[in-house]
Amino acid sequence: MRTLTLNNGIQMPALGLGVFQTPPEETKAAVTSALELGYRHIDTAAAYGNEREVGQAIRDSGVPREEIFVETKIWISDYGHDETLHGFDKSAAKLGVDRIDLLILHQALPSDFDRTLAAYRALEKLLADGRVRAIGVSNFMVGHLTELLAATSVVPAVNQLEIHPYFQQRAVLDFDDRHGIVNQAWSPIGGITFYPGYGEDRTSVLQDPVVTRIAEEHGKSPAQVLLRWGIQQGRSVIPKSTKPERIAENLDVFAFELTPGELTAIDGLETGRRGGPEPDAVTLASYGRTIPEV
Repeated sequence: MRTLTLNNGIQMPALGLGVFQTPPEETKAAVTSALELGYRHIDTAAAYGNEREVGQAIRDSGVPREEIFVETKIWISDYGHDETLHGFDKSAAKLGVDRIDLLILHQALPSDFDRTLAAYRALEKLLADGRVRAIGVSNFMVGHLTELLAATSVVPAVNQLEIHPYFQQRAVLDFDDRHGIVNQAWSPIGGITFYPGYGEDRTSVLQDPVVTRIAEEHGKSPAQVLLRWGIQQGRSVIPKSTKPERIAENLDVFAFELTPGELTAIDGLETGRRGGPEPDAVTLASYGRTIPEV
């Protein structure tokens, strides 16, 4: 497994299993399969409602805890300094861990950025206290990051973003690279491009002729090509699946390499169409919801 070195020296596996929209009743089996196959990075979130099952799978796996990189996220409803500290307590208890490897803010909450800053300062305290090993953000745009860096002390280790060939966010990627922030791709194989809300003319990036041609030339699946595209450009990728065969396939991306021409061809698929929520539209009124206690 290739690892990435975060800006505080922590090693993070470049590829992990994501469990977004994985029902709690399916989460334990998916994480169990992943750990058996060799995954050592699991990404969840308080808002996913499946941290408890992730933790149970980790405990039952027989893999030493120190070998598994656990990442989770604080939801906007738990922003604010004390609220975020409590959000950590809830997540850690559900996961059944004393320390979380990477804790990130799930959204920027531009409508109340002071609350966002207070939440991030709580992450800084958790880092200083040794309760987390690294901290970061998710879905933060350049403006959000600029304001955050000006008001806080610790540069985020990771920014988790929607990144796939149809939506590459190059301005954010470049900003993160310049500041030593690892870009981490959610929806790295473009799963969001075939969600119903993506548009009536949606085309799955997995079926894009450029991607399928490259996959055929390497004897790999389109998903493997897309994961390799992200990894080869220095990003972290966290594909989601509940099927053991797909989980295994997604891990098998380290024994081949895309050519510079193939990377450029995939880069050229940019459409500029975001699949997830517009970051500046995220408000407590529209997206807030209570994260249950333990």
